[in-house]
Amino acid sequence: MVVKSEEGRELRSFRFKDEDESQEVRAVERRILLETLANQLPPGAVHFSSKLANIERTENGEIMLELVDGTRLFTKILIGCDGIRSSVAKWMGFSEPRYVGHCAFRGLGFYPEGQPFEPKVNYIYGRGLRAGYVPVSPTKVYWFICFNRPSPGPKISDSFVLKNQAKELVRNWPSDLMKIIDLTPDDTIIRTPLVDRWLWPAISPAASDGQVVLVGDAWHPMTPNLGQGACCALEDAVVLARKLANAIKSEAESVEGALRSYGTERWPRVFPLTIRANVVGSALQWENPVVCSLRNNLIIPKLVRLGPLLEHTNFECKSL
Repeated sequence: MVVKSEEGRELRSFRFKDEDESQEVRAVERRILLETLANQLPPGAVHFSSKLANIERTENGEIMLELVDGTRLFTKILIGCDGIRSSVAKWMGFSEPRYVGHCAFRGLGFYPEGQPFEPKVNYIYGRGLRAGYVPVSPTKVYWFICFNRPSPGPKISDSFVLKNQAKELVRNWPSDLMKIIDLTPDDTIIRTPLVDRWLWPAISPAASDGQVVLVGDAWHPMTPNLGQGACCALEDAVVLARKLANAIKSEAESVEGALRSYGTERWPRVFPLTIRANVVGSALQWENPVVCSLRNNLIIPKLVRLGPLLEHTNFECKSL
């Protein structure tokens, strides 16, 4: 990892394994990850872009899902993993995720002849503004820009406008970043408000309600500052699958009990991570020039040791 100031001055450079021997960092394009997982399922098992319109419990205890195209699906177990704006979570009584005060541009720079960067995570810190980029393939480089904003603002879908807004934020920053943005296909650029939901004990609804259960961002949306959102969703899936498999094999354990056990096991993992991600993001979005100077000249170069801060990435999933 390399950390720089907005002027391009290197603040710190290190290898993750030097900070913690257990660490290994890999950057993967989300589309490739989803396709890889989906390809492990039987053909036709996944129907994409099937937007949910309504959920109801039937008299015989099943869950009826009605899609916007009128299709009706009946299921005995409903696993809601439909993202931050989850219809299943809303049906279960969860509040809308809360805006945390900053937004992010994201995109994928494309180098048809091969991208020139070393396999490193690159961060650039400014005042109330930060950016980063990392190669995800021989020809693609993921980048982001995170900026403070009092409200999310209007949704913008015009990719030309989005690209110009992103470039305007970092127009005087290191040229590598500007080059990556310039080489980003319009259809890969997005701007999103960053949100989270804190799962307060005895206040927030449980992860499951009967035979309905939430997974990933649908249950515990968190800001991306720790890079743990998708990771926690995969952990959820492993734990939930194991709980359900045990319930199906054992007549003594009910499916509803397995779903409750999943929520009880996962809550102590995801709630602290949600808070930590929020706090880290708030700290990295400092605007005060004195505080930013201390961060760049003292805290990052001399005081911060990442080893203890990376322990949250370790998760033993056991045998699959």
